[in-house]
Amino acid sequence: MGIRSPAVAGYFYPSSQKRLLDEVRGFLEEGKEVKGVKGAVSPHAGYAYSGKVAGKLFSSIEAVESFVFAGPNHQGLGRASFAIFPEGIWKTPIGDVEVDEELSSRIMAETDMLEADEVAHSREHSIEVQLPFLLVRNPGAKIVPISVRDYSLSHCREVGMAIARAITSLGRKAVVVASSDMSHYEHYEEARRKDRLAIDAILALDEEELERRVRTHHITMCGLGPVIIAISCAKMLGAKKAELVSYMTSGDTTGDFSSVVGYAGVVMY
Repeated sequence: MGIRSPAVAGYFYPSSQKRLLDEVRGFLEEGKEVKGVKGAVSPHAGYAYSGKVAGKLFSSIEAVESFVFAGPNHQGLGRASFAIFPEGIWKTPIGDVEVDEELSSRIMAETDMLEADEVAHSREHSIEVQLPFLLVRNPGAKIVPISVRDYSLSHCREVGMAIARAITSLGRKAVVVASSDMSHYEHYEEARRKDRLAIDAILALDEEELERRVRTHHITMCGLGPVIIAISCAKMLGAKKAELVSYMTSGDTTGDFSSVVGYAGVVMY
């Protein structure tokens, strides 16, 4: 059984159980659920910068059995372009999260794009930072972590549809969450302009247009592949709409608007 220990506790978020619980609870909001969420986009920066957005995002998702997290492989570790953590637990300072072994196995059976590869997840923060929000908001939910470094439209669509087929075949109540920050190190106004272009394509549930806009407008969102996966999966699960629940930039926290990173929380239902 794989055991994945925290890699960025004390850096992206508090390593103290009490401090982390207090911080996450402070970001969550009651009474904000959107019914029937199939997919989502959540940021993955340090909580000081993107915690408010992540809190609103997870507050919008009702309790379900499983969450499939697709996140970028910033570190480039591992051998797989689409690396699934197939079984075991992910430890956090506030408790452990169990991997949904049955769902991960079924997803791998649906496509040969995915490989079991724990190394790809060993130092990566993009999924890890989501889990304290999940534990507080939806305790008992299981996860399927997928680390992504192949952002080709066709391959990501295939993975997204394979996830949807697996969820459907098992009768799971599940949500696929794409972990992504938006524009990186742009002036505030330029970041907002570019991020709006990407967000509008996500809200239209149009992964092809999103890929085109990111490419032609040089939008530096780091989780394009995971977002394509989430849109493709959510649509196949029946999502017809999407909603922007929160958007901000690092400048809104630091007061420095000369070079910011953007953060968006989106639900698809």
